[in-house]
Amino acid sequence: MATLLRTPASARAEALVERIGDAPLLALSSGSEPGARPETPPAPPAEPQLAEPSRALALSDVIAVKSGPGEALIRLAYRLGIPGHALSQPFRRPQALRLLATANSPNRGDRAAGTALRAGHFLVHGARLPIASFDFSPAAHHAPGIERVVHSFSWLADLATSAGRANGAGVAERIANQWLRANPAPGKGPAWEPELAGLRLLAWLVHAPLVLGGQDKGLRTRLLAAMAETANWLDKRAPKEPAGFGQVAAWAGVVTAGLLLPHGKPRRLHGEAGLVTALGDMVGEDGGVLSRCPAAQLDAIGLLTDLLACYEATGIAPPPALGVMRELLVPPLLALRHGDGALGSWQGQGAIPADRVNAVIEASGVRTRPLAQAAGWGYSRVKAGDTLLQFDTAPPPRAKHARTGCASTLAFELSDGPQRIVVNCGGAALAGGQVPARIGQGLRASAAFSTLVLDNANSTAVLLHGQLGKGVETVEFERRMIPGKGREATRIEAAHDGYAGRFGLTHRRILTLSADGTELAGEDILVPTAKNGKRGKIGFAIRFHLGRGVEVQLSGDKRGASLLLPDGRLWQFRLGGDRAGAGEITLSAEDSLWVDGDGRPHATEQLVIEGLAMRSGGQFSWLLRKTG
Repeated sequence: MATLLRTPASARAEALVERIGDAPLLALSSGSEPGARPETPPAPPAEPQLAEPSRALALSDVIAVKSGPGEALIRLAYRLGIPGHALSQPFRRPQALRLLATANSPNRGDRAAGTALRAGHFLVHGARLPIASFDFSPAAHHAPGIERVVHSFSWLADLATSAGRANGAGVAERIANQWLRANPAPGKGPAWEPELAGLRLLAWLVHAPLVLGGQDKGLRTRLLAAMAETANWLDKRAPKEPAGFGQVAAWAGVVTAGLLLPHGKPRRLHGEAGLVTALGDMVGEDGGVLSRCPAAQLDAIGLLTDLLACYEATGIAPPPALGVMRELLVPPLLALRHGDGALGSWQGQGAIPADRVNAVIEASGVRTRPLAQAAGWGYSRVKAGDTLLQFDTAPPPRAKHARTGCASTLAFELSDGPQRIVVNCGGAALAGGQVPARIGQGLRASAAFSTLVLDNANSTAVLLHGQLGKGVETVEFERRMIPGKGREATRIEAAHDGYAGRFGLTHRRILTLSADGTELAGEDILVPTAKNGKRGKIGFAIRFHLGRGVEVQLSGDKRGASLLLPDGRLWQFRLGGDRAGAGEITLSAEDSLWVDGDGRPHATEQLVIEGLAMRSGGQFSWLLRKTG
């Protein structure tokens, strides 16, 4: 069994070189899809060796921005503070502030949200917020998701999708006026987080015909000045931003301003170098963002599509790293799609709907298959027949990468065609809309995921503001094919150490999906970390949160349950024999909730296996079988 590690940057660089140099490798990276290249049988695993956590894949080490001595000198001079106009056109007057080109991004927004804007409301995570009375000031307190939409001006894409320039410019003008009055200059508050400032500048420039196309000429002048001022501010702030999507967004704002505002070449060269490095620090070698958040993955793809559209508008060739990175980001994201086309609920996100995912992927132009084994990103995918399994087989994100970090290690989701059977609650990042803010913290807990929980404790400590504390550090992982009924079944075994320090136990989970997808056999094993396990008993619960609309009927012996899916498909759940249980093991049905991709909570149910386990270890097996 291999141990999941963060490998040194040199090894990650080699992995990226292989992907760049072998184009078919990207297109055939899913071993489990029909017509895909068969997976090579794995070599016997080497003895696991722990490596010190290191910097993520440094993309700049592999395909650094190429420049001659002249461009390198310009980049250095700009970084030292020499103005762009003095470098691009020395001894001449600076050009008047204007847009040099109009970008035509293929990204599309949410039509319903755009319609709500025209009716006078922001529509964020299902909540309607009147624009006329909305407080845009730095002192206002809104839910993070609401602040993100409003201050990033991502709503411009929604407005552009629902209305043309003639019908949408007036709405954009009114909102931009309100925002500028409340935020006249760079300062403090959520609006001036580098991530939101970078996204805002990108949105302003990409949707310039809409936001600058109203009747208020004074607004046009003030908004162009705000663009230049924001770009100058990001020049200084982007290099100081911690690694992650926030830094990528900040650098993207710098690059876009360098492309579309006058005297921009020095700024563009400066921004490209920073952006390539930031992308490398955000993404692992298999293309998964290190925050392990599917929403961040989707946002990164959309951002690169917008940015590449700006390059196309100006006729300037983008650094090859940007296109390569977008291609790397798509296959892992596809691996988290269920049969309904929507994403699984991981790291605080709801089940982002299929139309939103489809729109971003289609706009990117990347055509590829899902990645079956994203070891670095940490989500294993198995597809058999109509059944699809997603399994979290990695530690949670490091504190510096976490967005809305969750204690979800060894949780799984299961779907049968378009019907979800086992899910995670999701939605912690959407709290403050229709999801009450007071339950956001609980949605990040291990109990909100379909996994085993010891003594009602999280496998990794859940802290405030989306951060995570101590807990899971390493996950052992092995995937292999085993003989099954007629064809080989897929067996995934993983173990984490999140409970080792507190309870002296390691949680090991084995999931085996039959070749036809009609059976999922599971074992949850508690293994003592010391040769002589501790004495005593400890409470445990194994939770299976059920999909929306699944009807549960417990069997008479309380050892099983029937699960009727909304479309009439029938699955049976059954407990197996347990070893080292310290008393009766019970199966019950309890209330739960599931948050959809639009931020709406839905009342659901969950199956819960509960009991006491010996501190010396225990084993608990169960089976999900399709019967109709």
